[in-house]
Amino acid sequence: MIRQIFLDTETTGLETRDGHRIIEIGCVEMVDRKLTNNNYHQYIKPDRESDEEALAVHGITSEFLADKPRFNEIAVDFLDYVKGAELIIHNAPFDIGFLNYELSLLSADVAGGINDLATICEISDSLVQARELHPGQRNSLDALCKRYMISNDHRQLHGALLDSEILADVYLAMTGGQTALSLGAEGSSETEVGVMTFTRLDTERKPFAVIKADATELDSHQEYLQKIQEEAGKTLWKS
Repeated sequence: MIRQIFLDTETTGLETRDGHRIIEIGCVEMVDRKLTNNNYHQYIKPDRESDEEALAVHGITSEFLADKPRFNEIAVDFLDYVKGAELIIHNAPFDIGFLNYELSLLSADVAGGINDLATICEISDSLVQARELHPGQRNSLDALCKRYMISNDHRQLHGALLDSEILADVYLAMTGGQTALSLGAEGSSETEVGVMTFTRLDTERKPFAVIKADATELDSHQEYLQKIQEEAGKTLWKS
């Protein structure tokens, strides 16, 4: 069984060295390339204000977070959820840096002395993978959605759980072109193939465009094939 967790966080700012904190964690679980609906989502009270730039990105106000638990109150449940899984994160150093910073602020008896997620999880960076597949191109989550024709029109602001759901869909497309599968997801359409049930995510995908070659392109192709034939002497298409 391969258990993977797509993870994203929202924070009060960009740098832990400036005392910025996590305000939201979103996780989406996938087992053997099937989404399970066993997700994790938590807002967190950071005891500080968000930078204006960060607030413009996620829109999560201090007023909204005022009655939410602090990280030390949710740490054990979070660690139990991710333990032993492969964490797949877009730009992993950012999120892992913040999570490890939060863990470092805890006393040893709260989180069992764990202050580095790499000691209990395998960590994979989907941004690194995307750059290897598409060198020299933009590989933000928005750019990958456009490239793989995955709709993210419903995302007006960034949110940790929503971005994790989108990343799961992008990852499946990026690693095999397979539609995300789900074990009993609600609000989705199902198509039976034999004894398997494929459940598509709610997001709609546009059909691939089919562009046919014009007469000039066909003539150029035939000239190219003829040149190969003359140089090779024998080819599979004219054996």
